[in-house]
Amino acid sequence: MSARHDIAAPPAKEGGAAPARPPATKAPDADKRRRDRLSRRWQRDLRWSPYAFVSPFFLLFLAFGLFPLIYTAWASLHSVELTAPNDMEWVGLRNYTRLLDDEFFWNAAQNTLTIGIISTVPQLLMAMGLAHILNYKLRASTFYRVAMLAPYATSIAAASLVFVLLFGRDYGMINWALNAVGIDNIDWQNDKWPSQFAVSTIVIWRWTGYNTLIYLAAMQAIPQDLYESAALDGASRWRQFIHVTLPSLRPTILFTVVVSTIGATQLFGEPLLFDPNKGASGGPEHEFQTLGLYLYEQGWVNLHLGRASAIAWSMFLILIVIGVINYVISRRLRASS
Repeated sequence: MSARHDIAAPPAKEGGAAPARPPATKAPDADKRRRDRLSRRWQRDLRWSPYAFVSPFFLLFLAFGLFPLIYTAWASLHSVELTAPNDMEWVGLRNYTRLLDDEFFWNAAQNTLTIGIISTVPQLLMAMGLAHILNYKLRASTFYRVAMLAPYATSIAAASLVFVLLFGRDYGMINWALNAVGIDNIDWQNDKWPSQFAVSTIVIWRWTGYNTLIYLAAMQAIPQDLYESAALDGASRWRQFIHVTLPSLRPTILFTVVVSTIGATQLFGEPLLFDPNKGASGGPEHEFQTLGLYLYEQGWVNLHLGRASAIAWSMFLILIVIGVINYVISRRLRASS
């Protein structure tokens, strides 16, 4: 039998300190409240942080995109001058109906169409051919791809001034080359078709490389099995391009056509700088004045802000029509594929 002994704690020495007490722990309720608060903060951060990250875009769009769009729509219904933008006189649709009888507006629309065709068709054909060449294994292929983007990265002002020198009437290199083969000097800045051709060459030079890289990226996404199957069937490289590459590039071709058409509709910098002496008139007889130049002339030269706003909205409606046509064609392409 074992005896139980209660061992008592030794008494504190006389004059000594009292035994230390264990540290007090936080109440469970306080810890729970702190965890709940952190959880709510984390949930709010998870929910609202994406909106905070994208908010700068929407703020800039509201300030420089949506507000000018709404203001120009309102100004197009008024007679208002740029020198007094707050003095508006309601005229309804008169600014739009005047465009129907404005020969300068229709001349600018026709020039925009012809320059767009002259620049877009050769540009996309050249881009397709260059992309087809770059799609094969070439030495220094990275160098060629970077070189394709050099014109796109070049300033419009610098490129236009160089082309102005090339197309000079008396001392331009183009006329010098034509004289070498017995062709007289061409007045590139004062004749209608030569001036439109010259402006189109600036657009072709600047945007061909950009479209080339778009086509090249689409070509590299085509499965190689299709080319191998075509080669086993005896198809040459040309027939492979016609029956394999082009059908696979239909969505990309449609995209580049639409983007190039939109760019041609908004063409401004190249014709403005091609003849700096004439400014926004696009030549002495408006030979190459585009819709963008005509808008600029009405708003910032003639100071007719209401008319310029009506032209801007007319261009916007044209772009909407182009977008609708793109949507219809793309739906039919998806349905037929």
